Amino acid sequence: MKKIFTILALMIFTGVIMAQNPRGDKEKIEAAKIALITNRLDLTPNQAKRFWPMYNEFAKKRGVLRSELRAKALQLSDEQKVKLALELKQRELDLEKNYSQRLLDVITAKQMVSLRKAEGEFRDILIRRIQQQRIRQHRRDQVKQRLEDRRRD
Repeated sequence: MKKIFTILALMIFTGVIMAQNPRGDKEKIEAAKIALITNRLDLTPNQAKRFWPMYNEFAKKRGVLRSELRAKALQLSDEQKVKLALELKQRELDLEKNYSQRLLDVITAKQMVSLRKAEGEFRDILIRRIQQQRIRQHRRDQVKQRLEDRRRD
């Protein structure tokens, strides 16, 4: 029951965020992600104190890797992009292996599995919210266009 309530609260919270700022307010989205992960992992205060700095460092490094790919990909041929994407995946895997070992000193293996699930769940929730926001915006645009067309007639 607690998990269902958390998921609903997160969905509502994420929906409100997206409605207020279609591009997304990174700080609020990050706060929602932290809340979901903390809940799913059921971190103790001591674990949380050690887990979050390490996880944030990992997430930042993963983000830098992905940014590098986007920046480099603009100037490359398709064949070079494929090679670069494979290189990025390998570098991400190496990074994840390194941090997984370090995180296992802080959290249990069961919590590590829950972390991966929670990250995927959060990503899926966020994607659904963005898609719903785009659909609503498209519908509003259609209504506006119809109204403008009627005024012209």
